[in-house]
Amino acid sequence: MHYKEVKAILTPQNGMNLYRGCTHGCIYCDSRSKCYRMDHDFEDIEVKAKAADLLEHALKRKRNKSMIATGSMSDPYVPIEAELKLTRRCLNIIDRFDFGLVIQTKSNLILRDIDILESIHKKTKCVVAVTLTTFDDELCRKLEPNVCTTKERVQILMEMKKRGIPTIVWLTPFLPFINDTEENLRGLMNYCIEAGVYGIMNFGIGLTLRDGNREYFYEQLDKLFPGLKEKYIEIYGNAYEVTSPDSDRLMKIFYELCEENNIVYDEQELQRYMREYKNKQIGTQLSLFDM
Repeated sequence: MHYKEVKAILTPQNGMNLYRGCTHGCIYCDSRSKCYRMDHDFEDIEVKAKAADLLEHALKRKRNKSMIATGSMSDPYVPIEAELKLTRRCLNIIDRFDFGLVIQTKSNLILRDIDILESIHKKTKCVVAVTLTTFDDELCRKLEPNVCTTKERVQILMEMKKRGIPTIVWLTPFLPFINDTEENLRGLMNYCIEAGVYGIMNFGIGLTLRDGNREYFYEQLDKLFPGLKEKYIEIYGNAYEVTSPDSDRLMKIFYELCEENNIVYDEQELQRYMREYKNKQIGTQLSLFDM
């Protein structure tokens, strides 16, 4: 790891990434793409210096409360967070200033901070988003080797359900010829139904590949699934969107299960829900953009 001096910690849309890079080792990770202009090794975690101080300063200056979102580009619970506790410090600041939170992760380290998440949700709104890709934990360990298994992530969802904290599952990606099966989809959906998730983000049955993450993905395919790289190259070439041949059928199943179980799956509606700030202390609501 290394530290980097930054001038601000929040984006204009109130996004926050405390770390840059990751050691979870997911073979498909889009954040490896060259378009993000990372100037260090992906596994050499960049830590935003004085992030907590910058966040406190930014929240003090805001005229209106809003939702703060973290985890879209870099997981706030990379393994080094267990030692640094930077995410926990920032969550405490968000809680202290009565801002809302949307936090996305693949790590059950988030359960360490459930006391703060619960406190935020009692006053405003806290939404926990968890990525699920693979029902079979053995396959999960291949695709996402250095992070907790799917069953452990489902325990995050179940714990949030107990405490009344809403959850959204990012059901992505589905890798053609690997986890793009009806068995995998139904297994993951059953987890979501059992956990009572509010919504599911699903961008189709497939994945995206760009310069940077494509090369790493193909390298891992050679190690884990010999011969599959050549099949990908033959079918998809250098395409950005890599769609499963079974996409239409599986998406129909996905829509049907969401409808039957009252799970929100419309992307725009889910984005609206995550942007909407709720002040439970006075009963008013503001958009993320009411600043």
